[in-house]
Amino acid sequence: QVQLQESGPGLVKPSQTLSLTCTVSGGSITTDYYYWSWIRQPPGRGLEWIGYIAASGGTYYSPFLKSRTSISRDTSKNQFTLQLSSVTPEGAAVYYCARGGFGTRWLWEYWGQGTQVTVSS
Repeated sequence: QVQLQESGPGLVKPSQTLSLTCTVSGGSITTDYYYWSWIRQPPGRGLEWIGYIAASGGTYYSPFLKSRTSISRDTSKNQFTLQLSSVTPEGAAVYYCARGGFGTRWLWEYWGQGTQVTVSS
């Protein structure tokens, strides 16, 4: 059973960089054909996909956030990390990490519990 756990600061100031880490257990982030995503849900709104890192280490980002997004990984710790720069109050959301099913990029099979991020000075 794959398990994902988000961690990081719950409060970020406007214009700063948000950094969150997802720790994975029960499966390796380097296993072929799996994609590891970051997704967020602002209050009262639907899910918004941010980007993913593939088993190969390649990344792909939402065009709406691409200029401010970076996803990286630490294979020795089986973790992947989101960095979102120049955050605004609209960036306040519950942030999730998730894994797609075999060979799928956007059909998420496993999710972390989510972490609330507030953007405020």
